[in-house]
Amino acid sequence: MKSANAFGARAYADIGRHASIEAASPHRLIQMLFDGALDRIALAQGHISRNDISAKGYDIGRAIGIVEGLRMSLDRSVDHPLTANLDQLYDYICRCLLRANLESSPVLLAECATLLRELKTAWDAIPESYRHGVPVMSPTPQPGLSAAMGA
Repeated sequence: MKSANAFGARAYADIGRHASIEAASPHRLIQMLFDGALDRIALAQGHISRNDISAKGYDIGRAIGIVEGLRMSLDRSVDHPLTANLDQLYDYICRCLLRANLESSPVLLAECATLLRELKTAWDAIPESYRHGVPVMSPTPQPGLSAAMGA
């Protein structure tokens, strides 16, 4: 009976998660990916401390998949050094996660979590007016702003 209740609770949580994904803005979806990767890394750290090898591998694999999702979401049509830098950083995090899995290293998992938290903090700090790709112009003109924005 306990497993049936757990299954039902998971199914209910999945419905809520799917509904929030469908309603989320692109900016919020990236936030959710960061949260998911950090959650999986935290779970993997617990699995290492309990010596649960298969669960550790599962959650690290999920974290790698999420980081690869972040990497694939980069807009490569924009020729900007930030795109290349983020691509390299996501690649590094994936390789570090792979090593953490092979070595059962909580230190490497902590390094990955720190990097992802720094990226998430920067992502969360993006002003609301820039979250849809085009900044909202303020009602009072600011000298030089329209030129800087390409207008």
